[in-house]
Amino acid sequence: MTRQTKIGTWSAGALVVANMIGTGVFTSLGFQLQDTPNTWSILILWIIGGLVALAGAFSYAESGAYFKRSGGEYHYLSELFHPLIGYLSGWISLTVGFAAPIALAAMALAAYVEVALDVSAVYPAIMAVVLASLVHSFSIRQSSNVQNLVTAMKLILIFGFIMVGLFYSYPENALDWSNSWTLEIAKPEFAVSLVYVTYAYTGWNAAAYIVEEIRNPARQLPRGLILGTLLVTLMYVVIQLVFLKNASSEQLTGQLEIGQIVAVNIFGDKAGQQLSLVIALFLFSSISAMVWVGPRVSQIMAEDYRIWSFLRSKSKNGIPLRAIWFQSLLSVLMILTGTFEQILIFCGFTLQLSSALTVAGSFVLRKKGHLLPFRNPFHPWLTMVFLAVSAWILIFLLIAQPVETGIGLGITALGILTYYISKSIQS
Repeated sequence: MTRQTKIGTWSAGALVVANMIGTGVFTSLGFQLQDTPNTWSILILWIIGGLVALAGAFSYAESGAYFKRSGGEYHYLSELFHPLIGYLSGWISLTVGFAAPIALAAMALAAYVEVALDVSAVYPAIMAVVLASLVHSFSIRQSSNVQNLVTAMKLILIFGFIMVGLFYSYPENALDWSNSWTLEIAKPEFAVSLVYVTYAYTGWNAAAYIVEEIRNPARQLPRGLILGTLLVTLMYVVIQLVFLKNASSEQLTGQLEIGQIVAVNIFGDKAGQQLSLVIALFLFSSISAMVWVGPRVSQIMAEDYRIWSFLRSKSKNGIPLRAIWFQSLLSVLMILTGTFEQILIFCGFTLQLSSALTVAGSFVLRKKGHLLPFRNPFHPWLTMVFLAVSAWILIFLLIAQPVETGIGLGITALGILTYYISKSIQS
């Protein structure tokens, strides 16, 4: 792969932004207001979520700049701890870790298109997955150009919405600048809301999956991860302020369609239909980003394990075509069967654990005395923040969703079986 076919800081950052900005930021505020109505409490929630994402971005930048191989957690955990640990992370990514979120985003996109254009929801969902797969089947340059374009459109629309929302004043608003936040942040409900906020920030590690496609990973990977995460954090915090400023507590509390409610208040009744198409564009950007990065994990695994060798090949332009269309096939099957939401819950525990182990790997890197091309300037404090929040989330999931996490662990056990089958084939 020539230097000219690789991407730079902007494309890496665009990939991060595209993965991070989905529907979560436009839907979760209504549920947070049920128990934490104070404006300071809401802003603190989203600032903490951004801090956790930034902590992860710094650690992944450190590992990615050192190892310089695509695959994300799969490669890092294999090198830092044990090949089995890395394989299990890759197993989850290969089977459901990307396919299920793609299916979920495609179905959400189809729901918004259905509202705007009155068409059957299944066909737009499948078409979105197929179109994104086609976009990323030709060359890295095309993947980069298309992703940059749809991400730029997403940012322009969000910035436009923010600017109008900041200057517009709805007669009634949900702003509460009192001191009640000091009591709210100590409630268990605040911690529960933090779990869902951290989910809204997922995607901050996107560029780490395509390290081999970045021109200078030691410089451009850290910049892409960190700058992309910082930009999204700033937008997320300001968007919450816009929502609270342009709708009443009665309108927002307990509601899912927060973005639509606020858009109607600002722009009028027709805004709901128009916003549906805007959010569909947001979701296609996310689908495109996941279709780009997910197959890189599968292809790298296939290089190391014979059981997945059918996904190993690349096109003359360095594109893992089989891995792209294998992942797309899984996503389409999940769309048609409707089982992906359950699967996503099952693997959520394992995905969070993989991220935590990868971040913890920064301690292993330093203990081994490696000369790091990029060093996290806030280690170990920011690293410990990420690990502390991850530990809380994992404990919460074990207690609150024992069945789902149990099934997730069962899927992991199946991964262990395939690992040893592959080892026996190779021996």
